[in-house]
Amino acid sequence: MQDAQSDAAALPRPTSLSEVKGWFHSPDQVLFDWFLTRQREQGQTGDLLEIGAYLGKSAIFMGRYLRPGELFTVCDLFDSPAEDDANSREMNRSYATLTRRAFEANYLSFHDELPNVVQGPSSVITEHVKPGTCRFVHVDASHLYEHVHGDIAAAKELIGPDGILVLDDFRAEHCPGVAAATWGAVATTGLRPLCITATKFYGTWGAYDEVHTDLAAMLAGRDDMWHGAEMVAGDPMIRISGRKARLPEQPVSRHRAAAPAEVPEPRRGLKALFGRR
Repeated sequence: MQDAQSDAAALPRPTSLSEVKGWFHSPDQVLFDWFLTRQREQGQTGDLLEIGAYLGKSAIFMGRYLRPGELFTVCDLFDSPAEDDANSREMNRSYATLTRRAFEANYLSFHDELPNVVQGPSSVITEHVKPGTCRFVHVDASHLYEHVHGDIAAAKELIGPDGILVLDDFRAEHCPGVAAATWGAVATTGLRPLCITATKFYGTWGAYDEVHTDLAAMLAGRDDMWHGAEMVAGDPMIRISGRKARLPEQPVSRHRAAAPAEVPEPRRGLKALFGRR
């Protein structure tokens, strides 16, 4: 009993999203918010999917945009053994502290219910999500080319009309396999690049022109994010930089510290008013 209590006490109790460990920078929070809000405003329905969750920072953020009747699925190995030696080495090197219990504790600090959690390699995701049902897919799993190539192929199968695909680490120096798989998909599968940030690629297999126009208009109205267009594979992809981008509304933790009560200013006595004698 004491061990169980100690284990529970050791689980994360983040009071804000910034306390959740992970890599989810402000420009990408702005873009996730914009794409997901735009889908709601456009009446676009569909499920959410994240492949590779780490400790849940981006999943917590995405969960705010889930609507009644929609599903949110998160797929990660967590603390399960990897399916091959190369993936096992990557997990041991970069994600040794990742556990499903830590992810779930983090997520439940901000939401009442967990998403549909698939604990296993990303190669099984098409067994758990129906084809053509997703409107937003975030891939941040293995950095190995063969796996990312498979994740993109799975995303293409699972994304519905005009859905958005986000790929993490597509140009990081230590992740050449992600870059190869990303641009290979642009060259061969019809994936069209909408925009990129320092860490993430945003694209679609669906309608391009309208969302691209709306995105450019949104960016033009902000003074905290630089952007510029560049033709890539025949499309005017937008490059975005915004280290000081203003964060969108943040998910609220149930563990957040209560705001301190306002203490009334003490009454000033006659000596304070007229000076001491």
